[in-house]
Amino acid sequence: MPRHYDLCARVQNGFAARLRRIAVPDTKMNLAISNVLYKEGFIAGVSRGDHVQPDTEYVVTTPDNIATRRLWLELKYNNDEPVLKKMSAVSKPSKKIVMKVEELQNLAAGNRAQFIKGLQPGEIAILTTNYGVLELRDALEKGAGGELLCRAI
Repeated sequence: MPRHYDLCARVQNGFAARLRRIAVPDTKMNLAISNVLYKEGFIAGVSRGDHVQPDTEYVVTTPDNIATRRLWLELKYNNDEPVLKKMSAVSKPSKKIVMKVEELQNLAAGNRAQFIKGLQPGEIAILTTNYGVLELRDALEKGAGGELLCRAI
């Protein structure tokens, strides 16, 4: 089962190769993280498709075609420079990073929390909470802590 760190690597590699769009496995977690990246302006679009190309019209995912379904992320560039400079996983299988609201506030303020460097201006952190997958500042607005999945700048 693909995890969030696989998505981070694919997005990072796609930008490094200057690709227009990339395909990632169609999972709920990948869709949620992609939607946060889209909302924050790091990618230009998210669409579903098969392993060859995005769909031109809606296709229902069934048990027969689920293995070929992909999410297609439209990568965003500004003057031929990637909008997303770096995306890296924070929480890994060997070490889950779960933070309380107070620790997330420190992180958002640019201070260190649990040996994790604070966020820099323009940087986002994505975490999974009881409210779903949220950006750090949205989680703070809801007063929710959770597992810190990745960060992007």
